[in-house]
Amino acid sequence: MRTRNTSRYSAHLKDFLSFGWTMTSPMKHTSPATADLCDAHITSPGRLAVVEPGWLKDYGGKIAFHGKIETIRCLESNPLVRQVLSELPLVTPIGGQQQPPPRVLVVDGGGSHRCALLGDELAALAVTNQWSGVIINGCIRDSAAIAKLPLGVKARNTHPLKSIKTFPGERNCTVSFAGVEFVPGYWVYADAVRFQRFGATNVKRCEIGLSYWNAYFI
Repeated sequence: MRTRNTSRYSAHLKDFLSFGWTMTSPMKHTSPATADLCDAHITSPGRLAVVEPGWLKDYGGKIAFHGKIETIRCLESNPLVRQVLSELPLVTPIGGQQQPPPRVLVVDGGGSHRCALLGDELAALAVTNQWSGVIINGCIRDSAAIAKLPLGVKARNTHPLKSIKTFPGERNCTVSFAGVEFVPGYWVYADAVRFQRFGATNVKRCEIGLSYWNAYFI
């Protein structure tokens, strides 16, 4: 049986515990494999939350991504999506340098297939404002253009019709779909296989001798 090398994740975990997010040079532009994260926590006291297989599809130019979760709940109306993606990250000094944490916006659109909540314009806005990725329980459009952007995008499907702009929706609320709850402030890790979420709160002691946070893996 093949044994996975989890040393990359162990280093990543130590960096997270030191800084609150991943900002060291080796991990700045990469995300750990979700399978390695699962193996690293197979005997942990808390279980990882893993999204149900086949629920979401990859559309962005970046398949593997991770970041601290921010959430929106909206149904077929996306003005709040534009507002949040327009925001620059909060900058926190780390080791004398000003570096923002990676962020992932999770949008619960109720799984609607009647319109799109994200298009190429909003995706480009997300790149400009340093978002790591967007996860949508709903549809996107302009998928060919979005595939060329350095942004992680996972959604249910595509739809050419844009959403209405009538209802703002809710922000920073816990949303639930694909078998897990996405909590603002928790962390999500995504790759081509799965995505999983870790929590940034209620830190516990793990059997490997390091603290860990619950996470969502995609």
